[in-house]
Amino acid sequence: MKIIIGLFIVTILGGVGFIYSGLYPIGADNRHNALTFWLLETLRKKSISRASKDIEVPDLSDPQLLLSGGADYNDMCVGCHLKPGVTETDMTLGLYPAPPNLTLASDQHDHNHGEGGYDDPVVMTRQQFWVIKHGIIASGMAAFGPTHSDERIWAMVAFLRKLPELNETQYQILTARK
Repeated sequence: MKIIIGLFIVTILGGVGFIYSGLYPIGADNRHNALTFWLLETLRKKSISRASKDIEVPDLSDPQLLLSGGADYNDMCVGCHLKPGVTETDMTLGLYPAPPNLTLASDQHDHNHGEGGYDDPVVMTRQQFWVIKHGIIASGMAAFGPTHSDERIWAMVAFLRKLPELNETQYQILTARK
């Protein structure tokens, strides 16, 4: 038992020592090693899945939602998540992890937020709402809940559902502020 306690203490002290050493490359231009990447991705997916599972999805079929959500997307999201006809920006090239290109269908950009999002559109819709409202810590994804009502966030989600189907002209029409 003393050996187990000793190993536990050495492991904790080693971990704290590593953190305080500053040896881990924290710059956004450095990629995580495979273990760190897996840990962070698993934590992100599990956390978003758990946090979003009980969110009630409202009717998002009102065309007015596309207009208000599209204008907000164009103002706040396009620099990272792109628009039709744009494949990269300085932001997309400089962020790690890279933000998903939301002009692509969710199964094409290899970046769903939680578990089950590709297979179940309701799950994906809940997860999108949660991510827009709460953001993702240390990823560059801001939390818009403090500044936007749930109705406004749902409008952005409604727009995101339509975005992969839009061409450049349709995008311009739907994102113009009145």
